[in-house]
Amino acid sequence: MSRENEGIRALASEETHVEVDGREIRISSPDKVLFPEQGWTKLDVVEHFLLCASGALRGVYKRPVLLKRWNQGVGEPALFVKRPKGAPRLVDVTFPSARPGQMFAPMDEGDVIWMAQMNCIDLNPWNARADDLMHPDELRIDLDPTDGYDFEAARDVAATVHEVLSELGLVGWPKTSGNRGIHIYTRVEQEWDFYEIRRAGLALAREVERRNDLATTAWWKEERDGVFIDFNQNAWDKTIASAYSIRHTGLVSTPFRWSELADIDHRAIDIMSFKDRWADVGDLTDGIDEAAGRLEGLLEMVATDEENGLGDAPWPPHYPKMPGEPPRVQPSKMRKENWE
Repeated sequence: MSRENEGIRALASEETHVEVDGREIRISSPDKVLFPEQGWTKLDVVEHFLLCASGALRGVYKRPVLLKRWNQGVGEPALFVKRPKGAPRLVDVTFPSARPGQMFAPMDEGDVIWMAQMNCIDLNPWNARADDLMHPDELRIDLDPTDGYDFEAARDVAATVHEVLSELGLVGWPKTSGNRGIHIYTRVEQEWDFYEIRRAGLALAREVERRNDLATTAWWKEERDGVFIDFNQNAWDKTIASAYSIRHTGLVSTPFRWSELADIDHRAIDIMSFKDRWADVGDLTDGIDEAAGRLEGLLEMVATDEENGLGDAPWPPHYPKMPGEPPRVQPSKMRKENWE
């Protein structure tokens, strides 16, 4: 189907129907303004995802998704929904607290548009799929510039990440975050659990930190300076905005080629200008699922770090205490006598 306007037919000012691969999806309040500064509406968001539905689906296919609903537009806080009522399909999951639950797992392009109908502008999936939730197939490298640093610093660190991944025989797929950072995804075989995936991500981050003075793995904000490599994005139940998500900035989280790293202008790709980008390059995530690699090289780095006294790093606060984890206490508030 045409991603421009095919399948869209207005019924009334308060309702529009969209047809996606033979499935009709009702879009309520299409004229609702979700981006007050630009005047962009819910229908603009729907049309964006119609345009890039194949690529957007690739990033969330069969993955539990946290619905981040911007019901009042980006000027107000989003509503986070893990257990959506009325979702087309749900999968059973277990959260880090050990509580069971159900989450939405998109299976087709219509599901992507359904999320847009639910006022989701950014799509936030797990790094594991519903057919094997205990063994993720995606290693995520999240480059997040701290205060005083910007996209240029993330660009510099991304080049080092690319270098390390290439040496390990892994393929990194970069995209702008839609804010100031860069995300790099690597498909891996579904053989390792969340704990191993996260430790592999930590080892990668530490190697990048050793090679690039702009990179930091310091978990506590008071110790961070530079571009934080958020290794905890690989933890169980963590989500991150997937490819072609629209961020609250109005910018699109846009995949790019490594050859574009030096020149990509993340500020130039918003909902409207993205249309030209898609027409020029198409879906740059095509092929990611066929490029799954192996983690032995990174797990060898984990072992080397352990031998050198570098064990685990702190987990996010809502996770159970993990074996070998250092004190989960802000350094400036730690009383060492309590931990000796």
